[in-house]
Amino acid sequence: MGGKFYGIGVGPGDPELLTLKAYRILQNVDVVCVPKSSADRESLALSVVNKIIKHQILTIELTFPMSRNKQILEEHWAIAGEKVAQLVQQGNKVAFITIGDPMFYSTYGYIQAYLQKNYPWLPVETIPGVTAMSACAAALGEPLATGDEDLAVIPAVNNLKRLEETLDNFDNVVLMKINRHFDKILEILHKKNLINRAVLVSRCGYPDQIISREITEFAGKNLDYMSILILRNLKGR
Repeated sequence: MGGKFYGIGVGPGDPELLTLKAYRILQNVDVVCVPKSSADRESLALSVVNKIIKHQILTIELTFPMSRNKQILEEHWAIAGEKVAQLVQQGNKVAFITIGDPMFYSTYGYIQAYLQKNYPWLPVETIPGVTAMSACAAALGEPLATGDEDLAVIPAVNNLKRLEETLDNFDNVVLMKINRHFDKILEILHKKNLINRAVLVSRCGYPDQIISREITEFAGKNLDYMSILILRNLKGR
């Protein structure tokens, strides 16, 4: 049989939240590609897979730098895309695993786009996964949105003006990627009197999970990459 490329979301970190389809496909692939950056201590996605797949699987690390330089990023997307294309054309079933969902803030989307542009004949299938914000809302025991409420999901990266506008215009907001900008976010929430609307969820589903409404206690601290803020009922303030 011919090769195929799979983008597989392995969920937020709890192996029991892996979908049945993702599990079935991972049992039968030849190669697992693991996205890595220089800041990664370990691959969270691979740690999930290693807990449920007992046989040995060939793993290949694909490097993606933590850079805002588009040229540097595109060079690494191309290197990774060429590696994947080579493996698939050799007849391998290749999985690119990603924490959460592969179509939600995942490097997989760039590899998929590269293959579609340069190797459109290669078969590609995307397997969705449970997102971090869904798992965090479940752990919190509160819905992200109900009824006619609207919901914004944004990365809290650099553009603080957009963050303020979002807080002003949506009922509920999920802030992703907050760890490097948390103190600046706190300043904005203080200014808008929204501290009591926010909940911090960090490392959801892990033994050291944190769920806290006392978010000011984390000022000046190093938050884990897997941390988000959920703000609800903002128009009711």
